[in-house]
Amino acid sequence: MKKTIGLWMAAVLLLAARSRGAGAPVSYKSGDETVSGYLAAPGGAGRHPALIVVHEWWGLNDWVRAKADHFARDGYVALAIDLYRGKSAGRDPDVAHQLMRGLPEDRAARDLAAAFRYLAARADVDPARIGSIGWCMGGGYALEAAIQEPTLAACVINYGRLVTDPKTVAKIRAPMLGNFGAEDQGITPAMVEAFEKEARAAGKAIDFKIYPGAGHGFASNPDPKVFRPEAARDADARTDAFLARELKKG
Repeated sequence: MKKTIGLWMAAVLLLAARSRGAGAPVSYKSGDETVSGYLAAPGGAGRHPALIVVHEWWGLNDWVRAKADHFARDGYVALAIDLYRGKSAGRDPDVAHQLMRGLPEDRAARDLAAAFRYLAARADVDPARIGSIGWCMGGGYALEAAIQEPTLAACVINYGRLVTDPKTVAKIRAPMLGNFGAEDQGITPAMVEAFEKEARAAGKAIDFKIYPGAGHGFASNPDPKVFRPEAARDADARTDAFLARELKKG
């Protein structure tokens, strides 16, 4: 089992190394402020679907940039946003906790809206085919993008914070895909099932999966005690199929 995890993580790190630098930093306005992110685009003529890619509590790092590069190779204009405004926790959970707790909710919401507007205004983006995706803290903010932006076309939540208030759920129009761990002590299966029940009652399009034996961060945390390669591969495959179906149709 350890050998399998080691080989899988080696492949992930090699992919990140090879793809690093495929995109580039960009700046755009968020209210009266200028914010930055990492943009990876497929190139070619015409308008493409796009993704707002939201980082975990660690901050915008090479893993998230590699994800944006992956989506660009699949034909999406991918903007990995930087909610921490240049700060990063590395792999220190104490620093990550401080950064996450110190992130103003209103500023994060404003930055999400700014990311959507930036993508929608680009000549290489079809504004009707913009989605959001995130992991951990970013999964919750990917959902927040769907709550605040009625024209968002797809939302992928990887073990992110959920909501159950009926009025809030009613605002969501984007189809949703979710990947969660059965052993997650933060985003518990009960929370996932409660959200799913509320969303279905409101007539929302939702496809959530809970992976047995997986905890929080099972698809993104390199710690072999946390990472679950089979579940991660399945979650990635579900994500790729969902985004292709929702953002490449028409």
